[in-house]
Amino acid sequence: MPRSGPPRLVCLVSGGGRTVASLAETIAAGRLPATIGRVVASRAGCAAVPRLRGLGLPVVVVEPPEGAAVWAAVEEAAPALVCLCGFLHKLPIPAAWRGKVLNIHPALLPSFGGQGMYGARVHAAVLAAGVKVSGCTVHFADEEYDRGPIVVQKAVPVLEGDTPETLADRVFQAECEAYPEAIRLFLEGRLRIEGGKVAIRYARREA
Repeated sequence: MPRSGPPRLVCLVSGGGRTVASLAETIAAGRLPATIGRVVASRAGCAAVPRLRGLGLPVVVVEPPEGAAVWAAVEEAAPALVCLCGFLHKLPIPAAWRGKVLNIHPALLPSFGGQGMYGARVHAAVLAAGVKVSGCTVHFADEEYDRGPIVVQKAVPVLEGDTPETLADRVFQAECEAYPEAIRLFLEGRLRIEGGKVAIRYARREA
């Protein structure tokens, strides 16, 4: 039976939980019409567990984060959408959930993505490559790391003297805008996957 109230999100985490905390703040401020119905953490020792429980969010730990067990925890919460928020494990996506799982990556995909590319490693690779622009990407997750149709991207400049830490801070600010935007588009039914790409339906402007 469908649950009443705002659309429910389930967020999957492996690290510090900053992305989920940011989403919770955006929801509390009335800028995202949703609720976080559950957080699934891949290990009891990750910093996200006490942090997000401290915010009053319902957190469960699935360790080891095997596919069937993770999806059982997800489906128990009956979400409209699953949000990967620094979830570092490859997660097979059942047919029923394809097109209903979003991921956020701290670079402009398809560059600087793939297995092992997460956190400070991404920003170090960006700086080593000497590119002048970085950013973040929200995309539908599929069976491969950092693949799947792109929904939203936000760019930030790479500045002279940047370190992985200073660049990460700038990219995270972009993430705090991009993820709620993508989630809102999904919940409003404005996203459609066509030929491996995302088409976004925007409201028509009055003449």
